[in-house]
Amino acid sequence: MAFNLTYFQDPIDKVLGYWNSVPQQAQWGLAAVGALYLARGALSFLQLLLNCFILSGTNLRKYGKKGTWAVVTGASDGLGKEFASQLAAKGFNLVLVSRTQSKLDKLARELTLRWTGFQAKTLAMDYSRDDDADYERLAELISGLDVGILINNVGQSHSIPVPFLETARDELQNIVTINCLGTLKTTQVVAPILAKRKKGLILTMGSFAGVMPTPYLATYSGSKAFLQHWSSALASELKPQGVDVHLVVSYLVTTAMSKVRRTSLLIPNPAQFVRSALGKVGLSSTESFANTYTPWWSHAIFKWVVENTVGVASAFTIWYNKRMHVDIRNRALRKAAREAKKQ
Repeated sequence: MAFNLTYFQDPIDKVLGYWNSVPQQAQWGLAAVGALYLARGALSFLQLLLNCFILSGTNLRKYGKKGTWAVVTGASDGLGKEFASQLAAKGFNLVLVSRTQSKLDKLARELTLRWTGFQAKTLAMDYSRDDDADYERLAELISGLDVGILINNVGQSHSIPVPFLETARDELQNIVTINCLGTLKTTQVVAPILAKRKKGLILTMGSFAGVMPTPYLATYSGSKAFLQHWSSALASELKPQGVDVHLVVSYLVTTAMSKVRRTSLLIPNPAQFVRSALGKVGLSSTESFANTYTPWWSHAIFKWVVENTVGVASAFTIWYNKRMHVDIRNRALRKAAREAKKQ
């Protein structure tokens, strides 16, 4: 069948008729607004490309010379372990905080053998317990240290996507306690040292789920949205004291939490992501939230496209997220059923 342009003629004529009925001065005004809107979008995309491929972020030496201490939570696995390894390579001593002492000891030993002059302190701490004694031990451990950086990496998600009404009570409690209370209480312990020395950096791990409401990960999504607002507010409070506070937004990375094993154009490994996160500190000019940046280039472009087309919190985006996570849940349940039959 041939394509018939006359099908569109009537609506085109109506639009042109309406346009011609508008006074010429108003036409010029509307055209100017449209041009400004397009120019703004073009400049934003140009800035995005510069951030992704050309510009570097704040040099970490701003926050301390070689031998300055960095505190890393959730340090024994995944992104936390990689943050620790790359900060050690840059000359920072480390306070490593995580749940399992044996893993912390192993990491500290590996880094000490690899880097001359490197020092490490460890603290085994189960954030799900919300035990004030743990935070007191952390305060004692870092007392007197020249701490320049805090990496708030500790976090927990759902074991598999799950409807909120079916979320286990302990899973719900742990996600909020670890992601929210754990991050806030750790920051209350460490940030006074940064503020006193008049320079420091606080990086908190965010997530696309905190930007885009995500059904079937509702509790996790809400906890990351909480961190987004808290981090931007804290950044304003601590700026006069010389402390830079940034939320680091990520999509999927090949970690145990994400359960993704293969890298792709959209999914880096921990080493790639952390290298980008430490190299792009502060490049937040294209973000909707202040003091927020999306360091991995494909994550940043994907997020920018969604923000500037359908919208990150639109009905379509939420529907699509729900559809995707329902599918992930169904596949996980089928896999669990197959494994149960084998036993």
